[in-house]
Amino acid sequence: MRARDLDLRELFAFEPKGGVMKFAGQRVLLLDAVALGLLRKELIETLGTSAARGVLTRFGYAHGRRTAENLRSEFPWESEREWQWAGGRLHMLHGMLVLRAPERGGGEPSLFAETIWQESYEAEQHLLHLGVAEEPVCWTLTGFASGYLSFCSSREVYCMEDRCRGKGDADCHLVARFKEEWGPEIEPELPFYRKESVDGVLNDLTEALRRTEKRLKARRQEIARLTGIRDDPSGIVARSDGMRRVLDLARRIAKVESTAVVTGESGVGKERIARLIHDESGRAGRPFIAVNCGAVTDSLLESELFGHAKGAFTGADRERLGLFEAASGGTLFLDEVGEVSPSMQVKLLRALQEREVRRIGENTPRPADVRVVAATNRNLAEDVAAGRFRQDLFYRLRVIELRVPALRERPEDILPLARVFLNETTRRLGRKVTGFTPRAADQLLRHGWPGNVRELQNAVEHAVALCAGHRVDLQDLPEDLRTALPRGTVAAGIRRLGDVEREHILAALRAANGNKTRAAAELGIGVATLFRKLKRYEGLGGGEPEG
Repeated sequence: MRARDLDLRELFAFEPKGGVMKFAGQRVLLLDAVALGLLRKELIETLGTSAARGVLTRFGYAHGRRTAENLRSEFPWESEREWQWAGGRLHMLHGMLVLRAPERGGGEPSLFAETIWQESYEAEQHLLHLGVAEEPVCWTLTGFASGYLSFCSSREVYCMEDRCRGKGDADCHLVARFKEEWGPEIEPELPFYRKESVDGVLNDLTEALRRTEKRLKARRQEIARLTGIRDDPSGIVARSDGMRRVLDLARRIAKVESTAVVTGESGVGKERIARLIHDESGRAGRPFIAVNCGAVTDSLLESELFGHAKGAFTGADRERLGLFEAASGGTLFLDEVGEVSPSMQVKLLRALQEREVRRIGENTPRPADVRVVAATNRNLAEDVAAGRFRQDLFYRLRVIELRVPALRERPEDILPLARVFLNETTRRLGRKVTGFTPRAADQLLRHGWPGNVRELQNAVEHAVALCAGHRVDLQDLPEDLRTALPRGTVAAGIRRLGDVEREHILAALRAANGNKTRAAAELGIGVATLFRKLKRYEGLGGGEPEG
């Protein structure tokens, strides 16, 4: 029997009413190609490309060896070469590809030669679910060929693709050689045929997860110790009632799929809140991808969000996956969405309404299963009234709005946050700084923090870098922070003018490090006047500070 004599009608046996199906005497199953493509996608996203490739290659290799053994015992072959060549013929009969192979002299098929695969189901499914790859992707088919030929030859044979439709080539091009004939070129491919490579990846992932969980637990305990408040699983410091309400609302928002807008001044931590919404949602196991819309030009933002086809514009030398597709199943965070131009607002609105995107240079829409969380420091309602922001997009985005209060509105969080940043910075910079002096802590509370949490973090890093002792003191803080005066407030009623003056004078004295002459000059009063006032404050129990 010759390989070309294999006929699907004779090999495939089934009961028309359903039940067990057999191919070449062995039970087989009919599996949907798209389902296999989805399995590939899940493996890659769960295990990573290398581990997924190892699983699929080894599956193909085992399938190939099993098939070669079965064909050897079931059919009377005209020659060993015909039995060997039957593997490629079976690929076609299984519907996996269309085989085109060159012939050597006398028309006899060549075992170790160039082989062309057309209509590869693996390349087709990879393109469908994952887009264009940078490397060949017919891992199962290559593993099958290697396993089949290795069994036939009783020697190690390995096949490699040097062209593949999955990476944009016209067809898939396979080369088969004995292991020793490949030389060093085959070494990078061998780990994918070894079970240890997959086990190693899984063991490494398991160990990494254990280490991460341990670090997170220790970090939460540390934050609780530093802040003196109940441990919050998110790791976000929230002693103030306002911030606690924000976290509670974020967790409730996470339980629904509605689009949300996080508003607040720059530096208040809007991305942290957006990430909390993702982490507490049913999409937590999928990607969280953030993009700053205000930092990208219009043309680049469209390509960044929606992707582009090869040749769509100058420099588009290959297909690109957009962030809507990359975040599939997860959350896309659109930071500074108020900076998006009117033309891009139209395209963004369509993507949100239709839940699909169209790559630049393509006419076919692609599904976009993402949860969108946007953020802005602008007043979008005012922008809508002024005609700078589309009203329909505004309402589409702001199904739910969550406002993060400025740091000056939650003074209870200032010192706990500062201690957390101090701990992080000392560990990163290798400094032995244990805390803040009372004067430094008091000055942190006096500052208005126009830059919010980000400004506080930078101020703490500045202080740790310059600190000469074991505690951050007043002189270690940035200059604008050292000279901060008391923030006026009428929250508890109008204060007496004398109390305000006393607090102002004492703050000026602290900023001058206790130098009365300098403090008097800064206040625009005489030194004698300053001494007289300080003497009076001592009698009232509010004398000058130490130092």
